[in-house]
Amino acid sequence: MITITRIYSNADGESHFEDFEVPLKNNGDIGFLSEDEPVKSIVFREVISSYDYDFHNAPDRQYIILLEGGVEIETSLGEKRKFETGSILLVEDTTGKGHKTKNIEPKLRKSIFIKL
Repeated sequence: MITITRIYSNADGESHFEDFEVPLKNNGDIGFLSEDEPVKSIVFREVISSYDYDFHNAPDRQYIILLEGGVEIETSLGEKRKFETGSILLVEDTTGKGHKTKNIEPKLRKSIFIKL
């Protein structure tokens, strides 16, 4: 299983976290694989160490994979979670009150955005 944290907005526009697992099937010598999921595009990103972005919505429904550096995300209700290198997020709060994001390490943060 692969664990992913989802960030989404409810009907009141409040953002929330939800953890879910993606099942993997044994494919023999090549390892364990998930089902295919169609995607639109992929974006590679770097942000400076002082990155601290106030409330915003995700521009698209997308996966974010943290390649290097950690981040703290705060929901509109004030819940905060820290995510480290290797974390996978599914960001779906394209409407509503959004979320805050800031770097938690004094270095560039590198990530991949996979738009769905």
